[in-house]
Amino acid sequence: MRRIIYLFVSVVLMVACTSKPHFIVKGNIEGSDSVTFMLQSRVSGKIVKLDSAVSDKGIFKMSGTIEYPNLVLLIASNTMNRVQFFLENSEITITGKLDSLSDAKISGSKTQDEFQGLIDASKSLDNKYRSIMDEFQVARQENNSEKVAQLQKELNDLNNEMTQIGKDFVKNNPCSYVTPLILSSMSIEMGADEIEAAINALDTSVAKVPVIQELKTRASAMKVVSVGQKAPDFTLNDVNGNPVSLSSKIGTKLLLVDFWAAWCGPCRVENPNVVKVYNEFHKKGFDVFGVSLDGEKEKWIKAIADDKLTWTHVSDLQNWNSAAARLYVVNFIPANFLLDETGKIIARNLMGEELYNKVKEVLGSK
Repeated sequence: MRRIIYLFVSVVLMVACTSKPHFIVKGNIEGSDSVTFMLQSRVSGKIVKLDSAVSDKGIFKMSGTIEYPNLVLLIASNTMNRVQFFLENSEITITGKLDSLSDAKISGSKTQDEFQGLIDASKSLDNKYRSIMDEFQVARQENNSEKVAQLQKELNDLNNEMTQIGKDFVKNNPCSYVTPLILSSMSIEMGADEIEAAINALDTSVAKVPVIQELKTRASAMKVVSVGQKAPDFTLNDVNGNPVSLSSKIGTKLLLVDFWAAWCGPCRVENPNVVKVYNEFHKKGFDVFGVSLDGEKEKWIKAIADDKLTWTHVSDLQNWNSAAARLYVVNFIPANFLLDETGKIIARNLMGEELYNKVKEVLGSK
C-alpha cells in the first residue's frame, strides 16, 4: 500500500511540474525552409532572447515560460522579416509567408486578440493620418503656409481622435495586459495626476508590470515640473560656448522655456508661431529661452538663423540625453514651459494659437 501511495504522489508531482504555465509557439511560415526564427522580448530597455528554432519546410516550434503577457518579436534571421505580437502562456499558432511575415495570422493569445481589436478600430484613422501627412510634407516643401496650417489642424484633430480611442481602451480594459502599452504610449501627452489616476484604476496584477512601475517613477518626476511649481534651474552652453543658466533669464514678465531641435519637423513648423509671439510681445515682457536637443552644432546654429530665432539658445548637444530634457521629463518635442516673473510654471506645451492667446491674456494686446 505504501508503495502504491508513493507512486501516486510521484505521478501527481510529475503532473504538477509539467503543468506549470508555459507557452508553445507553433509556426507555419511558407517559404522558410531551414530558416532560423528568433523570439525576442524587450526588458528594461534590453533585448532578451526567449527561444529560437530552425524551420523544417516552414514548420517550427518554440516553448518557454513568460511571467505575464508581453509584446514580443518573431524575427527571421538574416532578413528584415518580422512580426510583433503579444505572447502569453498558451498555445499560439503563427501562419503566413516569409516575405510578408508582418501580416502573419496570430491565434491562441487572448491578449493578442485584444491588441488586434484595438489596431482594427484605429486602422482607418491611421491610414487617413498617413495620407494627410504625405500632403503635409509636400505643402511644407512648397512653402504653402496656408495649406500647411490647414493640414496641421486636420492632423491634430485625427491625433485627438486616435488618442481618445486609446483612452477609452485604457478606461474600459483595466485587466488587459495591452493597457500598459497603450497607457505608456499616451503618457507623453498626459500630466502626472492623469497618469497616476489611470494607474490606480488598473487591476493589481496588470499594475505590477515594469512599464507601469516606470510610469509611476515618471509621474513623480513630472510633479516637480508641473504647473504651479518653481521651475528647476539648469545651466547649458550657448552657441558661443558660454554657460547660461535658466535663473539668469527669469525676471521678465513671461519666459517660454522652449525645447526643440533642428532635426525635429514639428518643431520647425511651430517655430514661426513662436517668432510671431516673440515679435509682438517681446517689448511687453515676453522672452524665450531655447533649449536644443540637437547633436550637431552646425545644424543647430543654421536652424536658428534659418528660422529667425533671435532669442537666447543653449544646448549640451546630447540629443535625447540632454540634461535639461531629463530634468524636465521631456519625452517629445516641441515642448515648452511658460514661466512668470518669479520662475513659477504657469502653463506647459502651448502651441500655435494657444500660446498666442495665453501670452496676450497675461500681457494684453498691442
